[in-house]
This record gives sequence, C-alpha cells and structure tokens, in this order.
Amino acid sequence: MADISDSAARAARDLRVVFSRLRRRIREVAQDTDLSPSQESALTLAGKHGAATASALAAAEGVRPQSMAVTLAALERHGLVRRAPDPDDGRRQLVTLTDTGRARVEGNRQVREEWLARAFEDRYTEEERRTVLTALELLERLSAP
Repeated sequence: MADISDSAARAARDLRVVFSRLRRRIREVAQDTDLSPSQESALTLAGKHGAATASALAAAEGVRPQSMAVTLAALERHGLVRRAPDPDDGRRQLVTLTDTGRARVEGNRQVREEWLARAFEDRYTEEERRTVLTALELLERLSAP
C-alpha cells in the first residue's frame, strides 16, 4: 500500500469498521431468538431470490450446499420456507418462502428501517443528516463497477 495516501488508507479502514458495527447493530434490532444468524441470513436471501434451488442459495450465501441444506431444513421446520419440485427439472427442488416466512422477512426489514430512521432523527441534526446523505452519494461510487 506504499502508493496509497494515508487518508485513503484511513478512510478504508474506518469505513469498514463503522459499516461492520452498523451492520451488526441493524441485525440485532430485528433479531428473533428462535433463528440463528445463518438461518436469518438464508431466510432473507430466499426472499430476495424468489424460487431458487438450495445449491443456488448456497452459492449466493458463500456456503457449502450441505450447510445450506441443514439451514433450510431448520427453516422448513419453523414453517418459513417450503420445497417443491422444479417444474422444469423434476430432479431438483425449489425453495420458496411461505406466507409466514415472507411476513417475517418484511417485518424484520420494516423494523430495521424504522430503527435506523429513528436513530437518524434522534441523534443527528438536520444539517448532519444532509451531510450523511452527501457522503452516501460519494460512497455510491465505491459500488459502481
């Protein structure tokens, strides 16, 4: 990192730390105690992907298919996902959210958004919120290809 400025290195380090802490805090806000973090993550992922195979979910989550199978079995026992034969390939099964699973994912998303909005309202002035919005516009460039 010899050719990287001190300010760029510090920004990268501090941003990663702050985002990690914020992500952990947001997860805690809606965390229900009956699911593990990996189960919550897989449930959210299944909601984003719609009907998907366990292998596709495992690849998207970056875990082994066997680990995803165990996680999905637990979610199925909770009545949050269902498996059904793939209409295009009967050898495969597609995983989808049940109505209960969909309601849980949506409820968690809403609770997290409300907590974050309330935190911005309570902890920051209007000027500080505008500064955050400006910073987010700048940070958006990091996610561009």
